[in-house]
Amino acid sequence: MFQTHRITSLDLPELAPYRTLKRPLEHREQGIFVAEGDKVVHRLLASDLEVVSVLLPDHRLGEYEPALHARRETIPVFAVTDRRVLEELIGFEMFQGVLAVAKTPQPLALSALLGRTASPRLFVAADSLTNAENIGLLARNCAAFGAQALIVGETCASPFLRRAVRNSMGTIFELPVIESRNLAASLGELRAHGVRCIAAHPHTDKRTVSLADFTNDCCIVFGAEGGGISPSILAECDEAAAIPMANNVDSLNVTGAAAVFLYEAQRQRRPAPTKLP
Repeated sequence: MFQTHRITSLDLPELAPYRTLKRPLEHREQGIFVAEGDKVVHRLLASDLEVVSVLLPDHRLGEYEPALHARRETIPVFAVTDRRVLEELIGFEMFQGVLAVAKTPQPLALSALLGRTASPRLFVAADSLTNAENIGLLARNCAAFGAQALIVGETCASPFLRRAVRNSMGTIFELPVIESRNLAASLGELRAHGVRCIAAHPHTDKRTVSLADFTNDCCIVFGAEGGGISPSILAECDEAAAIPMANNVDSLNVTGAAAVFLYEAQRQRRPAPTKLP
């Protein structure tokens, strides 16, 4: 269900989250996040997350009515007749002009994650990824290749920043996410429960990604492009694996590396084809 409000003033208190898009710390303190773009907002409306409001151009309302009617709660929908008013409100030019505000999911404990996932588990952990776009793309890779959760370290950007949510294409709404306050301790807890931690590390010559074993419970750990995985996190990993590359290239973007590792994990876990007689 929804209730339409025609915007006559940019000073409405309900519009505050849209006025403060460039102040993400305020959103985090309020326990909210912003979804931007058609696919992302549609996926948000189809999810179980609590939607606070939707902001869109008046002529786009009809496209969203089925998804809005399907919601149990009554969602305030703020309709703007003039696109320039919307851009004045949010402070930058938009291509699609559709946004929504939702409640950030309740924190998920690692023990709860272990209790609700079945073996063979496949988790991804991120260390020192401060770029929100990379966090969002990493979440998208997790969803694409069947990872059961994303564990984000204390030195990472929040996966619920607007740019992270946008780059995840809304997959973050269904992917279990743990924002760890101590990633080294979290990896230690995983290992104590039989989850093998494998570092994606370009400077190891011991094993390549195709030789690593992803068939049992495992967590693949990725670091930032510049500094890589920090020593304290690397010390908590059982092994390291690298992607073979040409001699004049020493690393990939973290999201490219994640796609390679996760594809290999998916390939190893795929049932062997049945041989025809």
